[in-house]
Amino acid sequence: MEKLRKYMSARDEDQFYHQGAVELLVFNFLLILTILTIWLFKNHRFRFLHETGGAMVYGLLMGLIIRYATTPTDFESGIVYPCEKLKFGPPTLLVNITNQVYEYQYKREISHHNVNAHQGNAMLQKMTFDPSIFFNVLLPPIIFHAGYSLKKRHFFRNLGSILTYAFLGTAISCIVIGLIMYGFVKAMLHVGQLKGGDFHFTDCLFFGSLMSATDPVTVLAIFHELHVDTDLYTLLFGESVLNDAVAIVLTYSISVYSPKENPNTFDAAAFFQSVGNFMGIFAGSFAMGSSYAVVTALLTKFTKLCEFPMLETGLFFLLSWSAFLSAEAAGLTGIVAVLFCGVTQAHYTYNNLSPDSKMRTKQLFEFMNFLAENVIFCYMGLALFTFQNHIFNALFIFGAFVAIFIARACNIYPLSFILNLGRKQKIPRNFQHMMMFSGLRGAIAFALAIRDTESQPKQMMFTTTLLIVFFTVWVFGGGTTPMLTWLQIRVGIDPDEDLKAETASQRATTADKNTTKAESAWLFRIWYGFDHKYLKPILTHAGPPLTTTLPEWCNPIARLLTSPRAYGEQLKDDDMDCIVNNDELTINYEDPNPVPVPAQARIDLPQTPGKENIHEGDLGLGGCELQLEHTPAQTQLNSLA
Repeated sequence: MEKLRKYMSARDEDQFYHQGAVELLVFNFLLILTILTIWLFKNHRFRFLHETGGAMVYGLLMGLIIRYATTPTDFESGIVYPCEKLKFGPPTLLVNITNQVYEYQYKREISHHNVNAHQGNAMLQKMTFDPSIFFNVLLPPIIFHAGYSLKKRHFFRNLGSILTYAFLGTAISCIVIGLIMYGFVKAMLHVGQLKGGDFHFTDCLFFGSLMSATDPVTVLAIFHELHVDTDLYTLLFGESVLNDAVAIVLTYSISVYSPKENPNTFDAAAFFQSVGNFMGIFAGSFAMGSSYAVVTALLTKFTKLCEFPMLETGLFFLLSWSAFLSAEAAGLTGIVAVLFCGVTQAHYTYNNLSPDSKMRTKQLFEFMNFLAENVIFCYMGLALFTFQNHIFNALFIFGAFVAIFIARACNIYPLSFILNLGRKQKIPRNFQHMMMFSGLRGAIAFALAIRDTESQPKQMMFTTTLLIVFFTVWVFGGGTTPMLTWLQIRVGIDPDEDLKAETASQRATTADKNTTKAESAWLFRIWYGFDHKYLKPILTHAGPPLTTTLPEWCNPIARLLTSPRAYGEQLKDDDMDCIVNNDELTINYEDPNPVPVPAQARIDLPQTPGKENIHEGDLGLGGCELQLEHTPAQTQLNSLA
């Protein structure tokens, strides 16, 4: 009997590992099908269904097969056994069965109305991912790639508008969705579809915060392929990148909001505590991510790792991943940390990397982003059939669709009107309509919803979120090309040629002036001056030498921190998209009395055809005139003449 028990235990263990291999094989085949479909779509220029939509279709088909073509392997595993001695669910449970001790680990809570024979289907159980996989494995590469590939020139050109949409717009969407959904919840209570204490106002706000996370990956991919107007692309991309970070922190802040008495009443103390949590977590995560990027920049600058590109790339990857893990370990938000780590790495560390490492890091994170994104969308399709705790409520689903459309309109149109009051280059109505249309939901909303599915309200939110993602990706993503045509938005635009045309227009209007005056956000102008004079020379090989910008008594430290390349090495052309240099912040500055500089002392910056006139976009923060003057480095060079 003892031998038979051990044999059965070994057989079950082997079966468990075999099922794990089958699970990985399923996702492997789904990704292969997705890649072949992407090739087919690109080859035939088919834009009515994006690759993410195709991945969801394949996931749906595979989930349907797994759900109804496989049978429970062991009926006994679907039976509920009472255990009155346990008052809570321990993370690890040791069970003594006929003097044989077995170890069981906590996986998730299962509602009583969902306990059925399907719980015995081992394949369905294996296909239900642990939510930590999304936040610790799949989302970090996606978010880091968004920050690392950010086009700085166009991003800073619309910085104020992007921040307004990302912060204020996300808060507006959260509140509007929460209020509308609370009204629908009251209606559900009135018709008897909910119990009185199941759904609170804080739950509605929680749903509003996770549904405020827009993810227009489908639209942006089509924009990139069609070369849509650069300003529209930047506004939408910048909003989605920062919006994800804000929505994640906002969701956490609302989840810890706990009024002392009635959950449906306003508690000022709890509200300000949640606001403080939001600001503290966001600021702490920003500092954590930026700090790791600064450490990486210093290591790549003051060591000779560039001689070993493989080691340099490995260090870059591990320190970037450490930013996420450190933030999570410290109780902060790793997604926010890794986002700003990516932005800072692109701004500073990228300049210190060897050419091989630059190419490798770009391709590595682009590849990881592609795989992670398609795995998530494949799993979304699978989850519709393999997730065990779905709650479909027609009234709640209808209310959610109404709420997200109204909230998006309350976000885009009023904020665009306010921004246009201070912008020199207005946001046209067709841009606003396209941004309204592009409010798709995707990976972030899904990951936030699946992170907590313990209670019935959270399960209802997860099911509704899944359906909204399907609808927006398939319908809005597929309708992007016809909408661009209907709104008469420019396509086929070369960003560099567009900038050259703007620069030529400015020269024509200011030909009688020795200097060109431009508008610039005072906040960003201050930041740029500090960054160009101090941070960039400290963290990279570029920028003016610190000996010319710091006081004389700091010369020993300045000579130590300044790279020898800063005195004469040119910036590379491929750095232009990843850093903001002096060329991108000045427009046609001409000295009325130019002073010749000796060839050996002259620092030549490359004249790229795609120079960015960043002053033209007033950044949505108000305008003021920029007084251009010689930097100390220029004065020192002139004195050499």
